[in-house]
Amino acid sequence: MTVTTPISTPARPVAGAGAPPTTEAWAAAFEAALPYADFLTARGTAEQRDRWNAFHAKVVLTPAQQAVLTGFVRKMPVLVLAGTWCGDCVNQCPIFAHFAAAAPVIDLRFLDRDQLPDIAAHLKVCGGQRVPVAAFFSEDFSPVLFYGDRTLSAYRASAAAQLGSSCASGVVPPAADAVTAVVGDWLDQFERVQHILRLSARLRQQHGD
Repeated sequence: MTVTTPISTPARPVAGAGAPPTTEAWAAAFEAALPYADFLTARGTAEQRDRWNAFHAKVVLTPAQQAVLTGFVRKMPVLVLAGTWCGDCVNQCPIFAHFAAAAPVIDLRFLDRDQLPDIAAHLKVCGGQRVPVAAFFSEDFSPVLFYGDRTLSAYRASAAAQLGSSCASGVVPPAADAVTAVVGDWLDQFERVQHILRLSARLRQQHGD
């Protein structure tokens, strides 16, 4: 019996594929970023800080959401590319601060969009440098998920209202039900990443759990 060995075609390099940032590069970017309050102080005007603080006061986590967050056990660095001037950031980034306050394992940092262009270039949305974009990592800065610039419920609302602006001013805050929907959308992503980290065979072997 003659056995025919299939001839495989050698893989061809993809032009422009390039190398993404290394874990060391992501770690360096994270180190250059700032915690929530420090980011507002360093990058925001008094008017911008007032807008962020006003929205922060509007966000209320339900007991069920609090329970999800307090159940997080795996360290989760989250780097948020943002701008204090951006209305989408005003109406989302304070939500992350609430999550981090409820789950100390979330190490939350904010990086100004224009501070590290080489890093920001890898966080584009549909070819554009939109904000906010959250980059989720394992504890050793292996990328897990990039997510932004608006959640699905926010995009549905924008589409329904036929808004033309890609980045709202943040002067008029969203309705309470819209805030609730966006909080839920973002919590889904944070929880998803936590499950990925918690169930990672590599990390479970490392932590013995």
